Amino acid sequence: MSLAVVYSRARAGMDAPLVSVEVHLSNGLPALSIVGLPETAVKESKDRVRGALLTAGFEFPARRITINLAPADLPKEGGRFDLPIALGILAASGQIPGAEFGELEFAGELALSGELRAVQGILPVSLQTRRAGRTLIVPAENIPEASLVRAASVLGGKHLLDITAHLTRIRRLPPAEPATVASRAADLPDLADVRGQHHARRALEIAAAGGHSLLLLGPPGTGKSLLASRLPGILPDMGEAEALEAAAVQSISGRRIDAANWKRRPFRAPHHTASAAALVGGGSNPGPGEISLAHHGVLFLDELPEFDRRVLEVLREPLESGHITISRAARQADFPARFQLVAAMNPCKCGWLGDPSGRCHCTSEQVAKYRNRISGPLLDRIDLHVEVPRLAFDDMQGPQGECSAAVSARVTAARNLQIQRNGILNSQLTHQQIDEVCGLINKDRLLLERAMEKLQLSARAYHRILKLARTIADMDESTAIRTMHITEAINYRKLDRLT
Repeated sequence: MSLAVVYSRARAGMDAPLVSVEVHLSNGLPALSIVGLPETAVKESKDRVRGALLTAGFEFPARRITINLAPADLPKEGGRFDLPIALGILAASGQIPGAEFGELEFAGELALSGELRAVQGILPVSLQTRRAGRTLIVPAENIPEASLVRAASVLGGKHLLDITAHLTRIRRLPPAEPATVASRAADLPDLADVRGQHHARRALEIAAAGGHSLLLLGPPGTGKSLLASRLPGILPDMGEAEALEAAAVQSISGRRIDAANWKRRPFRAPHHTASAAALVGGGSNPGPGEISLAHHGVLFLDELPEFDRRVLEVLREPLESGHITISRAARQADFPARFQLVAAMNPCKCGWLGDPSGRCHCTSEQVAKYRNRISGPLLDRIDLHVEVPRLAFDDMQGPQGECSAAVSARVTAARNLQIQRNGILNSQLTHQQIDEVCGLINKDRLLLERAMEKLQLSARAYHRILKLARTIADMDESTAIRTMHITEAINYRKLDRLT
């Protein structure tokens, strides 16, 4: 036959829309043209495909070859269409049968030797192929990633000849084995390494239990970064749905996915010189940034005031919505960004404000200027402001604190309680859900009212205090929010008390 249709998938943000690779052979002067909005790498595939077919011992048809990548208005990029184009040419010229093409989808780049090379973003392709009820055939290097999708039918080969042997039923490709997931990683930093700092450890546990954002405020060397790095160790592993979302972001960004540890929550710590595009994503073809790479994990911003203020302001929307939309002149992409923000900062420019040594000589104007690098609206969105003071020598020599495993058990229990009651963590409660599960008795309502008047808190801060108090109550296995819970939640608005 002179026409063959092979299925593949393009990349569009987090999605993998279906692409029909239509190959038609006709009489005329030998030529090959690719239509359907291909970018440069796709246009160059004709040379890679010709070299691969000839090297593998196939005939390259001396006819007019037209390749249409449908739908025509969807941009096509990368080398993922090499394999389906090559198979379409072989089927259209009658060198291999195309009877199974309706049940299969293909993605892979071809070397001139005919070997298959891995492509980026194969996990979203595997998800969509499973939903379509087809089998996905990819390069062998992509098998561990593609097989992360439960119940997905995935086959892989190292060479074009492996694929053609499967289609001609000479030698069938073996099905991919499900990925082996490691037990909870023992190499994560342990919270037992943190000595003293009981107040900060308590705040870290509360933040983990409810998914709340956290700001650590203290002089240099008091353990702020140490505490932040221990947060992933007390968080429960991701469920399969969460892990697939987080892994899909890693996949489309070109990062290698460790199949054994793919359910471990990500921890991202960009340098304070990062640009807005690096933080939220961007580019002519929009890609994910650090906040999306931290999806369902932790985003740690050390030396928070040293970040460009305009960079920090882009965090305000995703902190509330859990996603980010990147718009460019020709394209638009939506990426998930449900991250847990942990930030650290010094109390002043020299870092020693309030230290008993008295070494700080910053004026009140200098302190205000330093703190004003962080806008009020951004601070308002951070649930816990916690002081991390300098430790005494005896505290540093004291016994180790509680290990991550013990803390993680309490965090997991509190999270399970929230999921059973609300379906979401307390940090994500809607206004209606807050009214339902964060009710206060009159005495506590008056206490919160006086705190709001004294600290000049916003309505957003009011709701965040209620959600934080609900988390503290859940950790105490209390069905109602009590006075001690609401008082502790108010005390975590450290910067509000300093203004």
